[in-house]
Amino acid sequence: QALSEFYQLPEACLTLGNGSNDILELLARVFAGPGREVVFSQYAFVVYPLATQAVGAKAVVVPAKEWGADLLAMLAAINENTSLVFIANPNNPTGTCLNAADLESFLQQVPERVIVVLDEAYYEYAQVEMSHHGEIYPNSENWLSRFPNLVITRTFSKAYGLAGLRIGYSLSSPTIADFLNRIRQPFNVNSVALQMAVIALSDQQHVRQSVEMNHQGLRFLASCCQTLSLNFIPSLANFLSIDVGHQAAEVYQQLLQRGIIVRPLAPSGMPNHLRVSVGLPEENQQFSVCLAEVLR
Repeated sequence: QALSEFYQLPEACLTLGNGSNDILELLARVFAGPGREVVFSQYAFVVYPLATQAVGAKAVVVPAKEWGADLLAMLAAINENTSLVFIANPNNPTGTCLNAADLESFLQQVPERVIVVLDEAYYEYAQVEMSHHGEIYPNSENWLSRFPNLVITRTFSKAYGLAGLRIGYSLSSPTIADFLNRIRQPFNVNSVALQMAVIALSDQQHVRQSVEMNHQGLRFLASCCQTLSLNFIPSLANFLSIDVGHQAAEVYQQLLQRGIIVRPLAPSGMPNHLRVSVGLPEENQQFSVCLAEVLR
């Protein structure tokens, strides 16, 4: 009910998940399977190929454009066997973001029988980051009435800080939500997570403070990379993917020994990159000192 009021959408348009990851897997179970194809971008969220493989569907990986989704190439990849398209916006692990005009044009051209999943786990951050660049993040929920094949997934794990409680959700047509709710576990979200999500949803001041702190953290990490002459992918999420100039696995291990946990991106086809999440100012500072030490 709280989500319904927050988005001014009927409750029939909502599906709750054990994190938005749960929703992504439910979508694959409902709409993909043997003989079906699932389209997503190179360097996309690792759950897309895993969910596709788990249901026996064929993954169609479209080469990225400037580390992000190439929507024109993804359109060209859609055929009569395509049942599902995954797009992360912002993208994980690169932090790249698509604008409203390009996304809307894409949705207008995708056949209605193909489900388009817009994975917006980091959208609260992107709203602020785009505003600092004089741009506006797309209000994709406004498209639901025009595109019945659109599914938007969001989560309380990022800007709301409830990752350990595992609660996410999707916004969609009532028909799609009905399909998802038929196969999800009846108690896939626990009562504590539900109550905490309601409380978190009512505290938008905390969200604003969190995303503004993230903005400052991104600027600090970018400055750190520039000081160390390291390339990075400009990000609109809560992390920065940094090119350390060679195989990143050893840098990852040495940072780990110093108490710094980052994510090596070799599984995403980016062997020279580390994905670094924005932390508190003192944590960001500690990372920058340790990274400089390791690279020396």
